[in-house]
Amino acid sequence: MRARLRSLPGAIGYLLVGGFTAFGALFAVFALSVVAAASLVGVGIPAIPEVIRLIRPLVEFERRRAGKRLGAPIVVVYEPLSGSLGAKLATVFRDPANRRDVAWLILHLVPGVLLAGLAAALPVGTLQQAAIPVYWRLLPGPVETFGITVTSWPLALGAALAAIPLGWIVFQAPVAARGQALAARALLGPAPGARLAVRVAELTATRAAALDAHGAELRRIERDLHDGAQARIAAVIMQLGLADQLRERDPDAAADLVRKAQDTATSALSELRDVVRGIYPPVLTDRGLVSAISALAARSPIPVELDLATEGENAPRSEPGRWPAAMEAAAYFVIAEAITNATKHSGARLLRIALGGSAEELIVEVWDDGAGAASETEGGGLAGIRRRAEALDGRMLLSSPPGGPTVVRVELPCGS
Repeated sequence: MRARLRSLPGAIGYLLVGGFTAFGALFAVFALSVVAAASLVGVGIPAIPEVIRLIRPLVEFERRRAGKRLGAPIVVVYEPLSGSLGAKLATVFRDPANRRDVAWLILHLVPGVLLAGLAAALPVGTLQQAAIPVYWRLLPGPVETFGITVTSWPLALGAALAAIPLGWIVFQAPVAARGQALAARALLGPAPGARLAVRVAELTATRAAALDAHGAELRRIERDLHDGAQARIAAVIMQLGLADQLRERDPDAAADLVRKAQDTATSALSELRDVVRGIYPPVLTDRGLVSAISALAARSPIPVELDLATEGENAPRSEPGRWPAAMEAAAYFVIAEAITNATKHSGARLLRIALGGSAEELIVEVWDDGAGAASETEGGGLAGIRRRAEALDGRMLLSSPPGGPTVVRVELPCGS
């Protein structure tokens, strides 16, 4: 009873607002009817896409209301109304979301007005009925209620008893409000199979982006090996070959060439280590993500503050202090790229790196106090961070108002 009482005002308010959306639906249905009638003679055809576009704010408002009432947002993706008139008309009639919107307008019209009227009248009628014994003697004329003229105390008390069934009906307002919200979700939610189709499209796009990123990474590794370590190793071979030829005739020159070959081999080894570090940093395998981030922070030209959660509720269940290897590698490269971006473009004097989440999700956040106004550009570092996150079914959130600060947040699902 207490829970029903607490939810009663919100339910009545929901039904009352539903009355206003029902009146909005009335005007929308009228506009659609006029356009449909005009389209029979060809005049209203160009207006069809625009009328469909104009009713969407009302429908989206109802989705937000119903989603909030039910505790789960209702998300629908429309096909874009763009291109020529023929393309727009084809989209209007092809997209099931448009048909479901029109169905909701028609079906919500009468019940919405009726429920709003009851939500407004019944609470007032219940209170009035219960108060008849208080005021019937004070009125100059007789009190009429349910066809009965109250002229005595027994009749007044009998009339007050009628407040009980009225009050019971009022107490059903939360049920009615939930029913209205469920009906809105059934009509305005995604069409059967639409969510799966959207998900397939998302996975197709992220898979293509992951393949592109993988190809670009392979080309980078090949270029680094060709221009760096491979050239130096070739130089070592040449120097050692010359030293072998000069060994008998000029031992000093041969020894000098051997020393140069040794220095060149050392440089080649260093470059190979850099390439390997770019593929998968060994420190991740040996010491874990926290130590790897600490090493990144130590090499950063901008001072870095670290907030790295490793214990308690933030530790993954599978291995204390460790997340899956793919997620740790993604987080490492995200942070490395964010540091590089901040160093090149932000003018920041301080970076903050936070690492947290749970066994199901790894969260990385990089904050800088730079100039802000960062944006994604094709081929840029932020676009690369987004592609890397989406390839693992994660997401990137960017906040960078002019004047700063800039916050890059990446959320990577790890499973349970």
